[in-house]
Amino acid sequence: MRRADRLFQIIQLLRCRRITTAAWLAEELEVSERTIYRDIQDLILSGVPIEGEAGVGYLLRKSFDLPPLMFTLDEISALALGAGIVKSWADPQLAKAAGSVLSKVETVLPSNMKRHIDQTKLISPMRRLPADVAAKLAQVRLAIESSEKITFDYRREDGERSSRTVWPLGLFFWGVVWTLGGWCELRQEFRIFRVDRMGQLEPNGEIYPTSEGRTLQDLIAYEMAKGDGG
Repeated sequence: MRRADRLFQIIQLLRCRRITTAAWLAEELEVSERTIYRDIQDLILSGVPIEGEAGVGYLLRKSFDLPPLMFTLDEISALALGAGIVKSWADPQLAKAAGSVLSKVETVLPSNMKRHIDQTKLISPMRRLPADVAAKLAQVRLAIESSEKITFDYRREDGERSSRTVWPLGLFFWGVVWTLGGWCELRQEFRIFRVDRMGQLEPNGEIYPTSEGRTLQDLIAYEMAKGDGG
């Protein structure tokens, strides 16, 4: 997490609670208490009205407010539904992030709009993604973000098994399953793999280059051409 994002998150967390300890903030943000003490001091020096002290707890005066976010009811419904879907169908890290986003939005909404979130009729069912698939999804997502090749065992629909080394380019959610699109070194072509059919998966520590003809945009164009019969 960037420091600027952490400072913003500290303010949001203080706004949601009465007295907040540095220990709780450190655990929530996965940093040391010393880091929290330093961040709190910097926020105070920048004019944020935080009261309290180390070892006791901190309180954000109610007079402090950030510029309000303006949403329509449809936008709020979209955010609530989207966060619910992510919490049901994404990996644990993204699920936690979705909840955090919704919490941030709720803190700046007027009471009538907060009720709209609580009373929404757009509901995503409880988590349906198996734990092992969610774990692989998290691995693949991190590999995409770091442009790191991954190696995994793969089982096709007809039962044929193979070992693949892939340049992971993008994850696609189809309402029921997640698929990975990437450049397959075995086939020397773009390939689409269902995450739930992947076996043992390991990042292999090798960063793949940004190569013309092997980007996510190239993959999407390739798949669209196939769909058009090109």
